[in-house]
Amino acid sequence: MPHHAICRSLPCRACLQPFSSPERCFWELRFRAPAPSPQSENEVYNRIEELHGDAASFDRPLRRLVRAMRSGDAETIAGLAEYPLTVKANGETYDVENAEDFIDNFDDLVTPETRRAVGRQQYEDLFVNSDGVMLAGGAVWMGAVCDDNACEASHWAIIAINN
Repeated sequence: MPHHAICRSLPCRACLQPFSSPERCFWELRFRAPAPSPQSENEVYNRIEELHGDAASFDRPLRRLVRAMRSGDAETIAGLAEYPLTVKANGETYDVENAEDFIDNFDDLVTPETRRAVGRQQYEDLFVNSDGVMLAGGAVWMGAVCDDNACEASHWAIIAINN
């Protein structure tokens, strides 16, 4: 099978659509990280609990985010973010200062590809490390944000968006 035929049969990890160009496909085939090994929902839950504690409180904001991304609900997504929020979009990095700024610039800050990918997020496909929980191959990161200096209480929030 010629290289380009292989390329066109594989989906892009970011948008899950077939590759549009052989150059992009070659880059993905050569440099992308290996796919994570399959994991169960319990393994993901336990990893969140181990690294961040209170994994049970992660479920509600995750579900709200996935639903909001599916419907393009900028207000809900803005309400789930911690500010200032770093957003990478259109080859630029933006420091979004507040929810109003996020909502006003939503279409520029969150691409349709990111919305689709997060809207299809499955719990067992989450990646968890000490920085937080990665959705949609790194398009969005959520983290447990401390509510006080002693970090005796925290809440889950979007901490970065990487279109």
